Amino acid sequence: MRILITFLILGLFLSGCKQRKIENNMPVVSIGDLERIHSFKSGFVVTRDIDVWLPPGYSEGADFPVLYMHDGQNLFDSTTTWNKQEWGVDEVLGKLILDGTVEPIIVVGIWNGGKGRHTEYLPQKPFVKLKETLLSSKRWQGSSSTKKTISEFVPESDNYLKFLVTELKPHIDQNYKTDKSKAGSFIAGSSMGGLISMYAICEYPDIFGGAACLSTHWPGLHITENNPIPGAFIDYLNHHLPDPANHTFYFDFGTETLDSLYEPYQIKVDGVMQLNGYTTENWMSKKFEGHDHSERSWNKRLDIPLQFLINNANKN
Repeated sequence: MRILITFLILGLFLSGCKQRKIENNMPVVSIGDLERIHSFKSGFVVTRDIDVWLPPGYSEGADFPVLYMHDGQNLFDSTTTWNKQEWGVDEVLGKLILDGTVEPIIVVGIWNGGKGRHTEYLPQKPFVKLKETLLSSKRWQGSSSTKKTISEFVPESDNYLKFLVTELKPHIDQNYKTDKSKAGSFIAGSSMGGLISMYAICEYPDIFGGAACLSTHWPGLHITENNPIPGAFIDYLNHHLPDPANHTFYFDFGTETLDSLYEPYQIKVDGVMQLNGYTTENWMSKKFEGHDHSERSWNKRLDIPLQFLINNANKN
């Protein structure tokens, strides 16, 4: 019997390997269905794959909310990722749906642009404004290396958002059973993906009703000395926050590795949220002791922002 069970397990494993080979390294999900839009072409950014997760019950339902997530390569299957980690979106969200904790929702995993990831995810308008100020200032107090790094960096996030809003979202709405309203459209990411999620909902408040920003990389670039970037981003947020009456924000950070840098900035962000009328009804900010800057940590707490965004949308 033990030998038979071993052969059955081996057969299932080999079958899974064959499936991945046939599907061109397609992620395998444990619940729901995953479809890939191969090489989605854009007039604004480089061509990339898009993974679309359809929740259980999709075939029988209609008008599903949609969650757009950055770094789509890392969302579903650790055997296909560069670091052998995953968010486990299908497992976490699938359980919440089957438990009746949240309504079924479609997830659109947007692959990042590879080498262009940083330029696509760094908020463009506040960064360009900061750069112009620094380059014209004769009283720059920061280090020359900081000024040089900022002066040489060229963000492309405005084009990335145009791709998302004017090309990708219309395609998803046309080809899937989606709730096309603001209340049914969310955006989420971690690290630089947290920054671009914040920027997206501020730039397109009529498109997105909620944003989840996990381990938001407020420093922006890899600068530790006299870094003016977080201040620029927080000032932008203060002047561009959408109406709290029909928008929802989630922020968090851990205490280990890169996340250990974020608390002072997030405290300032939390103050901005309060000043602009956000309350615990539509804004959540959490600290996770012992969590580091990794997909494993984001997986552990993913259920919290998912519940907060999806269930808050039903109240608006």
